[in-house]
Amino acid sequence: MGAQIRVYRQKIASTSSMKKIFKAMEMIATSRINKARRNANAASPYANALTKAVTAIATQSSISHPLINQSVNSRRSAVLVLTSDRGLAGSYSASVLKKTEGLIEKLRGEGREVQLYLVGRKAKSYFDFRERSYEKAWEGNTDAPEVQTAVDIRDALLEAYARPFEEGGVDDLHIVYTEFISMVTQETKILRLLPLAVSDARSMGEEIVPGHRLEDDEFKQNSAFDFEPNPQNVLDALMPRYIASRLYACLLEAAASELASRQRAMKSAGDNADELIKKYKRLMNNARQAAITQELSEIVGGADALAS
Repeated sequence: MGAQIRVYRQKIASTSSMKKIFKAMEMIATSRINKARRNANAASPYANALTKAVTAIATQSSISHPLINQSVNSRRSAVLVLTSDRGLAGSYSASVLKKTEGLIEKLRGEGREVQLYLVGRKAKSYFDFRERSYEKAWEGNTDAPEVQTAVDIRDALLEAYARPFEEGGVDDLHIVYTEFISMVTQETKILRLLPLAVSDARSMGEEIVPGHRLEDDEFKQNSAFDFEPNPQNVLDALMPRYIASRLYACLLEAAASELASRQRAMKSAGDNADELIKKYKRLMNNARQAAITQELSEIVGGADALAS
């Protein structure tokens, strides 16, 4: 009985130690969520200004641009997958990877080849383990993305988009990421980044900054824009910045979602640790009572034997 009690004491001690770790990780994730949301809000004015400018050019001019309304049938698609570097975030990365597999199956069903671009160690290890190829992977700081990371991703994707199909180029680009809706709700989404469609110009603001919508008066104000030297040159200058802003917005949304998932997972783990500690204490007390009862029985039995 004594050995059994020691085992329960060790389990209680180890579970209590793990509970402290879970609590610390929960608090860290909670504090970082606020920073991630502040970064997203701070980036929104720039993204909104770019949105209105691109909207004005796309809707008020008849220029032809390789990034807008590409009419050829797509033969090869690029898919950018945004996951986390670390685990302990519940089903966050698993949901993104599941959505990615569905998108890959859909694109291949339409007769397209698929090129993968990965963000996060979870995505990289997932495809490495299955020995499936990908073009490029970015690791580090998925819960605190930097603008330079978005620029690096943009350069790689635009370079692939500009290449001819025969040289390994792609015809369109999709992003699989998680949008932060609230602390308890995050939605895995697929966003087609390229080519842009003029018919989507009015809703571009929603895609860049969730919660923001270009109202009719804002949309009408775009007619006051004058483009110097001409719309084509302005669009050539704006598109790289526009695409980088969209990528950065997706990275920020994914970071906030990752932290929210980790906070929720760590809270659940802490609650489960509490339940385990209560269970082990109850079992230890039962074992202690059984040991006491056994000792009393032995004493009474010994006394009866001496009396007889």
